[in-house]
Formats: sequence, structure tokens, C-alpha cells
Amino acid sequence: MLYALIPLCLCLAGVFLWQESKKNYVPAVILKGLASLCFVILGFCLSKGSPAARLITVGLLLGCIADVLLNLRYVFEKKGQLIFLVGIAVFLSGHILYLVAVLRGAKHWWIALIAGVLLTALLMWWIFQRITAKKAFKIFGVVYIGAIVLLNCVALGNLIASPSAFTGIFAAGSLLFLVSDIVLILNTFGKETKQSLRVTNIGLYYAGQILIALSLLFLN
Repeated sequence: MLYALIPLCLCLAGVFLWQESKKNYVPAVILKGLASLCFVILGFCLSKGSPAARLITVGLLLGCIADVLLNLRYVFEKKGQLIFLVGIAVFLSGHILYLVAVLRGAKHWWIALIAGVLLTALLMWWIFQRITAKKAFKIFGVVYIGAIVLLNCVALGNLIASPSAFTGIFAAGSLLFLVSDIVLILNTFGKETKQSLRVTNIGLYYAGQILIALSLLFLN
């Protein structure tokens, strides 16, 4: 019964996209919150209570809160930019918890740090060629993407150094999360907003969060 949360999450996310496309923003934000609550419950139920697992479960919860905030900007348009930035900050807090969790067992973490800085610089240069955004959003973007890239570098390093079900599933979830956010940035701040990219963004995001939640089954 617990794993029924996965198809339920994806179904709710699909209905959310449908409501959002029709600009029914209040039902949409409720549906998105419910979809995100599914991966939070899944993570908490699979967690075995280790310090790293607790960090990841709280990170999942922060992701759920951030999901609601990002869509509340459409409900409260006058404060939309502020709500968006707060939502990104909450997401960043969740990523930092993920990062702290996987750093606990990381070997040669300094290699991941160097790789993360270099890859973030290259990725943000590529993104900035394709978007138009205010300075505040660009600063938040660099810090936010930097944290996710570093998380991916550490997760990949852990997978190479200590292959296991946990490191593999977590690394896959982190990668999907990164790609999802890149698509979100390009679709939000690019020349044209496309529904197909929105669907891609949401699909990759929920797949990533579900994988991160599932990884807790293998984390002692």
C-alpha cells in the first residue's frame, strides 16, 4: 500500500499541470501540495532513522513547502516575485540538507567541491546566454544551481567510491532534480514559455524526488 503513493503522486502532478494550464491557480496549488506530500510521506515511512536519513526526510518536507510557495506566486500576483524567491530559498535549504547527508560518508569531497565550482560556472554561463532575468534572480540562481551541482558531484563521487543501491538511486534522483531545475529556469526566464517544457520540468522533478525518497529504503 505504501508504494501506491508513487502512482498517486504522479497522477496528482498530472492533474495539477492540467489545472495550472487552465489558470485555475488555487486548485492547482492544492493539487501540487498533495502530490508533493506523497513523496514526503513515502520518505518518512521508508526512513530507518539514521542521522543522514533524518536530514533527507526533512529535505523532502522542505521541497514540499517550496513547491506550494512557487505556485502561490500565481495566486498572490502582487507579491509574486517575493514568494518565488522565498520558495527558492526553501528549496535551497532542502538541497543543503541533502548535501550534508551525503557528505557524511563522502571520500575525497574536495574533488567534488572543485568539480562543482567549475561545472556551476560553465552551466550558469550557458544558462545566462539563454535567459533574461533581474539581478536578484541571477544571484539566487547561481547559489541555487551551485548547490545542486555540488550535490550531484558528491552523489556521483559516492556512487563511484561506494557503489550501492542507496548511492545509485540517490545519485539518479539528484541528477533528475538538476535537469528539472535547468528546464524550469529556461522555461521561466527564457524567450518563450512552453507547456511541453513545463510538463518536462514537473515530470523530472517528481521522478527525482520519488527516487530520493526511495533511496532511504537502502540507507541504514
